[in-house]
Formats: sequence, structure tokens, C-alpha cells
Amino acid sequence: MLRWLLYHLRMKIVMQYFQAVQEGKQRSSKSQMKMFEAAGFGMLTLTTKKIDGKFYPVGEEDFVAVINSPDGYVVILADKDGFTKAQSKSLEKEQAILIYKKLRDSGILEYTENEIQIWSEKRPTVQNKISG
Repeated sequence: MLRWLLYHLRMKIVMQYFQAVQEGKQRSSKSQMKMFEAAGFGMLTLTTKKIDGKFYPVGEEDFVAVINSPDGYVVILADKDGFTKAQSKSLEKEQAILIYKKLRDSGILEYTENEIQIWSEKRPTVQNKISG
């Protein structure tokens, strides 16, 4: 009986994860297309987020931010919790500001928190420091 219960509990977790991936992929793909339209390039980043041990799809909403990377600046589209959904390639500062402003002008709000979650790390946002 315990073995059966553990099996079904594991299966429920696996199903929750796969459902989150499918829904999150659709949401992130839409963000990727917005990035592609603004930047000519858009890479899908995260499709799920893990909160309190449970998997959820990334949010539907888009917020724009800029982060610094070893190769330059990267424009990010994130959900309200700061989980990235799409990103530009590494850019020069001026290009990043231009794409950031283009996305803002399209109606996407700024991500106003100080850091975002990209892959497995948190990165500080820098759009207010560079667009002065």
C-alpha cells in the first residue's frame, strides 16, 4: 500500500512538472517572438519556475529588463516574479538601450525589481543604470 501511494505521488509530481513545461513553453515562445520582433534575435530561456518545491509555468505577463553579462548587455523579458522567458543576444550598451526602449514603447512595462532569475542564478537588473 505504501509503495503504491509513493508511486502515485511521484507520478503526480511528474505530471505537474510536464503540464507546467507545456504551458510555460507556450508563454515563453510568445515572449521570444516579441524579443525577435524588437531585436532581430530572441532566445527562449525558462519555461517553468519552482516555488516552494512545486513547478509552475512562467507567468503570462511580460516585463522588460537589462542585465550585464560577461559579453555585454542582455535584454530580458521576464514574468512578474522575475523568471526570464526570453532574451536577446549579448549587445553593446547602446544597442541594449535601443531594444529596451523599443520594447517599452510597444507597451511592455519595466521590470522594476533589482534582480531577475535566469537559468539557475539571480542577476541584477541594470536598465536604470545604463539608460540614465
